[in-house]
Amino acid sequence: MAHEHHHYVNGAWVAPLQSTLLDVINPSTEEAFTQIAVGGPADVDRAVKAARAAFPAFARTTRAQRLDLLRAILSEYQKRRQDIADVLSKEMGAPLKFALNSQAGTGTAHLQRMIEVLETYRFEDLEGTTLIAREPIGVVGLITPWNWPINQIVCKVAPAIAAGCTMVLKPSEVAPLNAIIWSEVMHAAGVPAGVYNMVQGEGGVVGAAMSSHSDIDMMSFTGSTRAGILVAQASATTVKRVAQELGGKSANILLPDVDFQKAVTKGVLGMMGNSGQSCNAPTRMFVPIDKHEEVKAIARAAAERVVVGDVNDPGTTIGPVVSEIQFNKIQRLIQSGIDEGAELVTGGPGRPENLNRGYYVRPTVFANVRNDMSIAREEIFGPVLSILPYRDESEAIRLANDTVYGLAAYVQSADRAHANRVAAEMRAGNVFVNYPDWDTAAPFGGYKQSGNGREYGKWAIDDFTEIKAVIGYHAA
Repeated sequence: MAHEHHHYVNGAWVAPLQSTLLDVINPSTEEAFTQIAVGGPADVDRAVKAARAAFPAFARTTRAQRLDLLRAILSEYQKRRQDIADVLSKEMGAPLKFALNSQAGTGTAHLQRMIEVLETYRFEDLEGTTLIAREPIGVVGLITPWNWPINQIVCKVAPAIAAGCTMVLKPSEVAPLNAIIWSEVMHAAGVPAGVYNMVQGEGGVVGAAMSSHSDIDMMSFTGSTRAGILVAQASATTVKRVAQELGGKSANILLPDVDFQKAVTKGVLGMMGNSGQSCNAPTRMFVPIDKHEEVKAIARAAAERVVVGDVNDPGTTIGPVVSEIQFNKIQRLIQSGIDEGAELVTGGPGRPENLNRGYYVRPTVFANVRNDMSIAREEIFGPVLSILPYRDESEAIRLANDTVYGLAAYVQSADRAHANRVAAEMRAGNVFVNYPDWDTAAPFGGYKQSGNGREYGKWAIDDFTEIKAVIGYHAA
């Protein structure tokens, strides 16, 4: 990788037209270890022109041609998977083993699934004498986050290619290096010039220029709800489609018949993975009031098993959070939990013992949490769990849905039919019953202020296509 000071436009690495160097901070050390060149509106315009020029030819490619291209991308990606894991560990603090198997592993999984989906995806259906066709929407702008960076890049780029779209990617400036390697993968795979373009930059500059650009037909954004609103507002001036995957504050309802030792332990460890920096993390654990004391003890033991430390140590469970901004936000919210009267079970403010440098957060569990407390309302994005007692099932469901978010929900029960009935009551885009395996074919996205649109599998191709009805087609 030797392209920190370049963008990738029209099949080549190019110098920015207007460049500022930005430090990339290693959250384990709090020090810059490299710099990237961030661009501006002129760089966006150059990339959009390349994508627009490439669109007519790429939109006419066959399914077989796009399948061959995706297979070539997968092959090149596998060659660079360790490189991607290495930079993810440095730029966003993922333990190296987790970065390789989970973070970088998501890219492999999405590419494999997209190849499988594209093989049978129906771009045309004949209904009577009307042909219903799905056609590529055009030039798409992609803005991706720092918490699962390569996951979000691949789950946007792969379906855009499958649909026949051309694109401009703006990766997170906080974790930008994995996007450089991804762009090298795309180049090595032989993606036609202009089909894929990447401009590094800050959201308020490059992201804003993309959102308001008249030659971008769709914006696909993953990030905070606050930033998503700005993207939607800027996009409205050109009436482009906007797909958003935003924040979350997911409930995890443990019904009275579960094995609490297993359900609580899995819930704690699951939400604290990736240092709690997952938008769909089960951060609010609802438990029967008569099990509250038992759950506190189990949760404390589970949280105290989490090893916070050196990302290169195979025994480390979680590394630092991504930045000083995130660290300070998490510390503020932990303190608010104490100040507002929640019971601190374990963890608390400050760094773990023996870690005096780096954005490391103590795995923290609060009990006796009320749903009106800040720690139950705000997306903390750190290893902080809130345990909320409930009196009956109807109260659990009501409180679980009492949030502005609706990305995910979790239900645990020994009775699958019972769990399914509760799942049907959840106002969330994904409901996970009894901690299932990740499914790259399931539509991913949320209700309410968690966004709109769906990613993954066939649902992602749907989002990157327009629907055309040719009436009288059969008669012709």
